[in-house]
Amino acid sequence: MTMLKVIEVLAESGDSWEDAAQKAVAEASETLRHVRSIYLENLQATVENGRIARYRINAKITFALDGGD
Repeated sequence: MTMLKVIEVLAESGDSWEDAAQKAVAEASETLRHVRSIYLENLQATVENGRIARYRINAKITFALDGGD
């Protein structure tokens, strides 16, 4: 049986929510093996001078633990 673990992360980007999600997965993958999925829980943005300045996400990343089948 494969055991999965979920962690909660925050990430941001100046380009898009998708880019913020890509950055979250890329950074998590530097220290975690077997990343399986990302669930975007909350989307936010900061606004400066009437325009979106930063895209922020709160996400859950799922990965498999070592030692499973």
